[in-house]
Amino acid sequence: MPHLSIRIDFDDEGRLGPGKVALLEGIAREGSISAAGRAMNMSYKRAWELVADINESFAEPLVAAQTGGKAGGGAALTPRGEELVRHYRAIERKALSATASHLKALQAISRNRRRK
Repeated sequence: MPHLSIRIDFDDEGRLGPGKVALLEGIAREGSISAAGRAMNMSYKRAWELVADINESFAEPLVAAQTGGKAGGGAALTPRGEELVRHYRAIERKALSATASHLKALQAISRNRRRK
């Protein structure tokens, strides 16, 4: 079945799509940028670059990171970051609901449809 992928372009301020949102959700779940990146098979450097890009693209930081030390570092979503994830997932659900019949029709005419 085809799937719908939502990417939101914010003029010149950046983009938000499924990869960045998944990284944010991973940070919320793992409590760490590097652990969230590892869970997505992403390098430490790439995960940190994406978080920097995300934080620079919005008026307020979406991820708050704490440096290491004896207890180690960590990261968490800010309230604004949690809000962004909720809005993105709501947009995704509504778009999928609105397009489900069209996606099914596209599957029926695609070359890769499953034969019974």
